[in-house]
Amino acid sequence: QVQLVESGGGLVQAGESLRLSCAASGPSASYHSMGWFRQTPGKERDFVAAINWNGGRTYYAEAVKGRFTISRDNAKNTVYLQMNNLKPEDTAVYYCAVDSVRSASYPGFCVLRTFRGGYDYWGQGTQVTVSS
Repeated sequence: QVQLVESGGGLVQAGESLRLSCAASGPSASYHSMGWFRQTPGKERDFVAAINWNGGRTYYAEAVKGRFTISRDNAKNTVYLQMNNLKPEDTAVYYCAVDSVRSASYPGFCVLRTFRGGYDYWGQGTQVTVSS
């Protein structure tokens, strides 16, 4: 069973940057697409960004395009989310997740999913708070 641990969250002022990390343990997630989601109290978990198994393809929610960058280092079984020009509305608990499909087994396959149901394993989350 894959286990994911997010880190790198914190308290910053609007306009500043943070880099989140998601470290995987257990069976390697390197053969799967990965995603970042975020959630605020009383709301559902929303899609932020996704990356395919080899890092060649990415997709972002409209709210973060141009500001956030998702990347991965498969040798370290780690996925990153670089967040620049943070805004107060970015405040949330950020979660990383592993897509259910072992897409590395299918050459040319690239479907980056934006819904929670497409992901099987989730981390515990890391808090990001952006003050104005």
